[in-house]
Order: sequence, then C-alpha cells, then structure tokens
Amino acid sequence: MSRFRFLTAGESHGKALTVIIEGVPAGLRIDEDMIAVDLGRRQRGYGRGKRQQIETDRADITSGVRHGRTIGSPIALWLRNKDHDNANWRVRMATEEVDEEVERVTLLRPGHADLAGTQKYQLDDVRQILERSSARETAMRVAAGAIARALLAEIGVAVHSHTIAIGDVEAAPPEGAIDWEAVEASPVRVADREAEPRMIAAIDAAKEALDSLGGIFEVRAGGLPFGLGAHVQWDRRLDGRIAQAILAINAVKGVEIGPAFDNTRKPGSEVHDQLLPASQWSERPWERRTNRAGGLEAGMTNGEELIVRGALKPIATLARRLPTADLLTGEEAQAFFERADTCVVPAAGVIGEAMVLVTLADAALEKFGGDHIDEFLRNHEAFQATVGPREPDA
Repeated sequence: MSRFRFLTAGESHGKALTVIIEGVPAGLRIDEDMIAVDLGRRQRGYGRGKRQQIETDRADITSGVRHGRTIGSPIALWLRNKDHDNANWRVRMATEEVDEEVERVTLLRPGHADLAGTQKYQLDDVRQILERSSARETAMRVAAGAIARALLAEIGVAVHSHTIAIGDVEAAPPEGAIDWEAVEASPVRVADREAEPRMIAAIDAAKEALDSLGGIFEVRAGGLPFGLGAHVQWDRRLDGRIAQAILAINAVKGVEIGPAFDNTRKPGSEVHDQLLPASQWSERPWERRTNRAGGLEAGMTNGEELIVRGALKPIATLARRLPTADLLTGEEAQAFFERADTCVVPAAGVIGEAMVLVTLADAALEKFGGDHIDEFLRNHEAFQATVGPREPDA
C-alpha cells in the first residue's frame, strides 16, 4: 500500500532541522524554490517575534530528487538554523561534550511541555524538552506539506487557509468565494478587511501588556475526489486522521470539520446537506444545496470542499513571566522567558495547511496508488470515470 509519511528531527537552536518523506511517486516535479514559498509563508504574520528576523528558511534537498523530479526513494530535506551560528548556542546545543559549565533551565513555564517532559524523561534541565517541543520544528512539516501540495495539485486539489479569529476579534463569515491572494497579502491572513485592523490592534495591545493571544484558523481543500478515507475501520476514517493531524500542531487544543459546533444547536433537518437532482448539477455530478458536513461523511470525502478549523490557545511563553515553581527545588519562582511570539494564528494556518495536505496526500496514495506519477494519474482518472449515478443492470 502506498503511503505518504514523514519524520522530522532537530532542535530549535540545534545545527539544523531535517525531514524525511516517504511514499512520493517517481516523476513528480519538485524543487527548492517551490518549498521555499511555503516556508516563507510560515514565517510571516503580524505578531511574530524576533526569531523570524534571524532565520530565512530555505530547505536543501539532499536525496530523493534527480534533475528536478522525484525518483521514488525517500526525500530528505535539510534546513540550517542560522541562530545556531551564535557562539552561545553552539555551546548550549553542542552535540559533543563541552568542558565549560552550561547553565540549566529550571524555571518551568505553565502551559508548555516543560514539567511533563522533564518528568517523563527524568531530566534536570528543561532545555532538552523546550528545544524539541518548540514550534520551530513545524518548519519541516511545512516543507513536507509543500511536497504533498505538488502531488495533490496533479489531481486538481488546492488547499488554502485563512484566519477566523484572533483573541475576541472574529472575522465575518465569507460570502461567496474567498480571495486567496488578498488573504496572503493581509498581515493577519484574514479575508475580512474590516476585521483586519481590529485584529492588529488586539495583537498590539497584547504585546504591550507582555501577553499573548490565540485564535482560530480555517483550512479549505477544494477539488477533492470522492472516497478518500474509509468507513470500514476507525483508524481509516479521514475525519479522525485530519483531527489528529491538526491537534498535533503546537498549541492547538480543538478542531472541527465544517460548522460542527454550530450544527449541534440545530435540528437534523437544518444540518444535513440535501442532494440536488441531476437536472440541477452545474459542473460535476452529485452536487448539494449546502456543505454543513464540511466535505466529509462517514470518514470519507464526499466531493464537496473540505473545511477544517483549528483552535489555537495563546502561546505559553510570555514576556510577562507567570508564577511557577523551580524544577529542582519545587520552590516558588517566575517562569523562564527567552523570547516568544505574541500571536501565531496567521502562521498556524499555514502549518494547518501542511498537516491537511500531508493527510490528504496519504489518503490519495492509499486510494489511487502508483509508483510513478503517471500511474497515479491514470488510476485517478479511471476512478473519476466511475463517479455518477449507477445505471441499472440491463
């Protein structure tokens, strides 16, 4: 069974980040410039901290691609951390033993991985936990997502994201098609121009108060075929796989597909998407009046646009250091602070895209297979020819 999967390695201030991607068919066009586009999108967004001014993320392809096309073997990408060039970080994050004493981090940050991680791994220094639990690692998820994007584009799938809310400022629901170019031009990646200045003001107020803000992002995938995922086993249901992928993003604590929570307040007659008769189909078979299911039914894509939302809590590292306890003594202390973003909701949308892209690429390879991109496309085309009303037996 063909599967798209990836593993990352690396620490926030280590020498580099690495990702290995497996399952990509041979013959797919891939280049470093294409990957750099999504890496750059992840770094932008109003409310980001100084780290983004240091790093200019560009991943080197070190294997799995020859002359601009994949060759069917695992793809490896390497992304150097420029911050590691600082002499202090070369010592703090050295992979070899060092003669000088390195100061330990012992002031636990509420809401972060610090306490749970040090207890799990029996450590007396938070540095080993915070370096890997840092959202810096998501750069390599975005790189993997860029390759998944190229694969899915071959079958007409396009994935975008936009900001729904930052703090208590909510964008108005979009009417009609979303202008994705306008979203990308927005510093908070919002489609609602009236909400944009209020979101920026909320971020400014939080920064002045040495605080942080969370929010909600939405990912949309259009052009999906029927039948990605399956209803036959719990772990093959695509809604569960997407939910896991979104919840695996740093600071994401909630996920919904379509207007799931709003649906709970309505009767079934107002929730379920009515099928239109063939006489009303415009561009494709099996069209619906609404898409309140968010593109998924019984764990499978149903031909409609996939709509997924992620709820992001405020970043746990605060310049206004919260009361805490010391890891070594248990005594009262103030939380550790190095540097942090004020708000990462716009960037989280880009990471959300990557996780949805990877999950959809995996499901597409599971459905259509193929060791070469041409075989993958033939299988997709053959399946598409079967979609439509079932003719009665002669």
